[in-house]
Amino acid sequence: MLGTFQQSSLRIEINAPHQKIADSLLCPSQFQKWLFPQTFSAGLPERLKPGTAYISWVGPIAVQHRVELADENGLRLLLHQGIDGFHEWHWGDGWVQSCLEGVSFLPLNLGQTLTLTRLKQFLAANSD
Repeated sequence: MLGTFQQSSLRIEINAPHQKIADSLLCPSQFQKWLFPQTFSAGLPERLKPGTAYISWVGPIAVQHRVELADENGLRLLLHQGIDGFHEWHWGDGWVQSCLEGVSFLPLNLGQTLTLTRLKQFLAANSD
């Protein structure tokens, strides 16, 4: 893979309970809403589980994802193609943390910051 090695860890407060954050990160029907305009391959399960593989696209750039860990407290994705590396998520009541590391031409820190901002906005708009 060509590109630059990059790593970034961000943690933000989110006014949402643990379960809503988990559902937003583990349920494709949820994350496809807040990750728009990113698109995803067809046939995703109702909830991510270890071994699930899919492709996402940001414009013409494809990133292959393989779920290594998915439980009520965290998600770890191995990434290939547009990003060679991994993305880890951890969360609890009122917070979420994202750790991203990989080789890519994409500006990973910028994308990660936008992703966390979109998640926070999505959860704020969908609070009970």
